[in-house]
Amino acid sequence: MESTPFKGMEFEADEIAYGFYNEYGRNAGYSIRKEYVNKCKKTGVVTSRRFVCAKEGVRGKDKRDQNVKNPRAETRCGCEARLVIVLNRDSKKYVVSEFIAEHNHYLHLPSTVHMMPSQRKVAATHAIEIDLAHESGLRLKQSYELLSKQVGGYDNLGFTKQDHKNYLRTKRQRDMEHGAAASLGRYFSRQLKENPSYYFATQLDCEELITNIFWAGARMIIDYSHFGDVITFDTTYSTNRDARPLGVFLGLNHHRETVVFGEAMSEKKPVTIFTDQDAAMSAAIKVVMPTTYHALCSWHMWQNAEKHLGHLLKTEPQFNADFLACIYEYDGEDEFLRAWNEMLDKYDIRENKWLIDLFKLKEKWAQAYVKRTFTAGMKTTQLSESFNADLKDCLRTDLNIVEFFTHFETVVNQKRDKELEAEYNSRQKFPRLKLKSSPMLNQVATVYTPKLFDFFQTEVEEVMALSILERNVSQTHSYVVGVFNQNGKYEVMWNPLDETLSCSCRKFESFGILCRHGLKVLDVLDIKLIPNRYIMKRWRRDAKDGSGKNCTTHNIKPDTRLEYVDRYRDLCPKYIQLVNEACETKEGHNILSLAIADLKKKLCDLRNCKANVEEDIIRPSTDFADKEDQLCASITIVPKGIKKREVYRNKKRRTKSWIEKMRKPKEGTSKKQTKKRKVQEEIYAHDVVAQKKTEDISSENITSFTQLLMSASTSSAAHQGGSSASVALASHLKSTSSVVGSNDKINGAGGLLTQGSVASGGPLTQESITNGWNPMVHNL
Repeated sequence: MESTPFKGMEFEADEIAYGFYNEYGRNAGYSIRKEYVNKCKKTGVVTSRRFVCAKEGVRGKDKRDQNVKNPRAETRCGCEARLVIVLNRDSKKYVVSEFIAEHNHYLHLPSTVHMMPSQRKVAATHAIEIDLAHESGLRLKQSYELLSKQVGGYDNLGFTKQDHKNYLRTKRQRDMEHGAAASLGRYFSRQLKENPSYYFATQLDCEELITNIFWAGARMIIDYSHFGDVITFDTTYSTNRDARPLGVFLGLNHHRETVVFGEAMSEKKPVTIFTDQDAAMSAAIKVVMPTTYHALCSWHMWQNAEKHLGHLLKTEPQFNADFLACIYEYDGEDEFLRAWNEMLDKYDIRENKWLIDLFKLKEKWAQAYVKRTFTAGMKTTQLSESFNADLKDCLRTDLNIVEFFTHFETVVNQKRDKELEAEYNSRQKFPRLKLKSSPMLNQVATVYTPKLFDFFQTEVEEVMALSILERNVSQTHSYVVGVFNQNGKYEVMWNPLDETLSCSCRKFESFGILCRHGLKVLDVLDIKLIPNRYIMKRWRRDAKDGSGKNCTTHNIKPDTRLEYVDRYRDLCPKYIQLVNEACETKEGHNILSLAIADLKKKLCDLRNCKANVEEDIIRPSTDFADKEDQLCASITIVPKGIKKREVYRNKKRRTKSWIEKMRKPKEGTSKKQTKKRKVQEEIYAHDVVAQKKTEDISSENITSFTQLLMSASTSSAAHQGGSSASVALASHLKSTSSVVGSNDKINGAGGLLTQGSVASGGPLTQESITNGWNPMVHNL
């Protein structure tokens, strides 16, 4: 094909002509654009089209020019270069009817042609890579630099950094085109398709806007069933006004790695929960988790001590050690009380109000009391602090809610990868035994995870430094164990009948492994192996054996996609073998056709397996952009008691009516159009009269209408309250249909329906209410 266009040149399609002329412009050094197109009214086929230089014409005058101080630079200079094509109806090809090659401006250099608008385009392959980089948390500059390195430079990429930015912005706008609530519902719908065990719920405020979101993945539920005995919850996120409030329950798995729990766990209460020193949190835990031990984070206590006792920390170097000793060192209650009183007298701080209030909560932070419950070795909420640091970039309010959930999944997967890495190392590497001949170490080396084995081996090493100070051998053996020539005594009880062991330090009860004192007694009794009851399953290698149970007692599968892949993998070799056998027979064609048909049916069933599963759950697979009321089953409406959170919104302009949106007739308009406009104005005037009649309804009916709305909003179950209110509203509107009309809109005269209660998706009509549309939750 010729490289230079000429008059009479033919093309198979108009897009082929555009591509040819665009490539010609690239070589020549100018950008092109499409100016106009003519199409056949009957068939819609393009009959003619003109492609011009991007600098064709001049910029039109803008009415805002007088208010613009620094207008943009001019880009058009009236260039006459063009290419015009016309459809030849006989040959069905497009023929060049006009071509002008001369320009009245400087042409671009070959090194800058990749910046011209007509040459810039984000290819589909690059779009996929941009999406992956964005979901991985790469910043725009890093992502653009990575793509340019892959193709050998910016000029080979095909688009600029601004195009990269515009693509991401368009993608965000497309994802949020139905609003934040609908986009969130669509995200939850995708999660349900992947795994029906996914759980979520939303809570509304008094203005029917989403105020709280709760969710839990299938793996979160399973992890909680195994390791939900001790959790941490941090609320210090509320100190940052520019970030979204987020509260996540975290814990430790059997490798002592961070594990993320959800917010809904089928009423299963943890044994211990760590939080900061917050009075509201303490009151809530007493109500929701009355049997759970509430412990305070020692790190937050130290931060508060710096605020209230900063003068002592600066002037008294020993105060730091004395204060920390009261928190961590004293195992006995009497020892703790004596040391606390001595500290108060030593530094003359008995009248300090913060210390007085802190002492009232001593059961929540002092080692003498905390050791009475199982804590898995945790003392602070540092897990939550670390997790919040990983999420700080996606908690900004300028990011949409779907981007937050995407980044949240990435961070959670990173935590799970660390668990997999620890699991691999535990099977790949063998623990180093410092006492290779010890039967006890050899016993637990294959039972405990490597992290726990290191803790236990340390306890075994310390046994050599202990001595039996006192012993009382009777029906129950009693021993007093202590370190040789050092203070500190611990009482160990051994019952030979049921082989039970207990120590006053309560390390097994609080941490989950036997202490050095108990191991000393076992050594004296010539017991070389640990009884199975003192090997807690939580710290075993097989701690996650078994499946979790949800509230409906169905087995929860962590990842249904793995099952789908396995079924697909097992199916393909079977039918490949069948096809090969069919080809070797005389009637192979018929057998092959049946095999292929059966294979297609099986593959279709596999593709729809997740959608078929959804039919068994309460949330069907629907498009939440069209049917957002499917979320009703998981919504709790709380019209009072929840204060609307302060958010910064741009003021929206008043919505214009349909009559205002109509174009005004220009001079010279035909009489037919003028008559049509008059008819529309008469219809609008009739609607205004009907609206006025609606407003003149008696105050008693209006009051009942308001009460119906309030009764729906105060219902304990949102979907039940909404449906009952819909029936009542339908009957109420039926009585007023003679005044309003069946198709007239009720726009909430007198402020009965505010913006918060009526969804932006459409007006409240009689038809929508009788069809079951719920005005209380439709704003989702």
